Amino acid sequence: MAEPERTQRRLRPAPLLFEPTTAAADPEHFFDLESIEDPRELLARATELTLAFRAATDRAIEFQAIAAAQLADPHRFDRLTAAAIAERAEWTEDYAKKMVEFGRALLRGELRD
Repeated sequence: MAEPERTQRRLRPAPLLFEPTTAAADPEHFFDLESIEDPRELLARATELTLAFRAATDRAIEFQAIAAAQLADPHRFDRLTAAAIAERAEWTEDYAKKMVEFGRALLRGELRD
């Protein structure tokens, strides 16, 4: 069966660039923002980074949910309980249950845009 045409594309925020180790060790250094003197440019770049971090967080949460659903799959001989998943992910058991359900919905394709 063909996948339905997507009516809305995912936004592609600014890429997150990894900082060199020496720069990351400096608490005043953050993605070179401290070197931008023009407040308009600083606001624009900081906004790009904010959107990129939000998008990265959303995607990471989706992958966590998918992994939780796969680990809790009753067809797996080595399946984990919600409590075990919660312990591994440092969640509460209730949150783990919700993430398993969210992951199952994602795997069924119910929540894709």
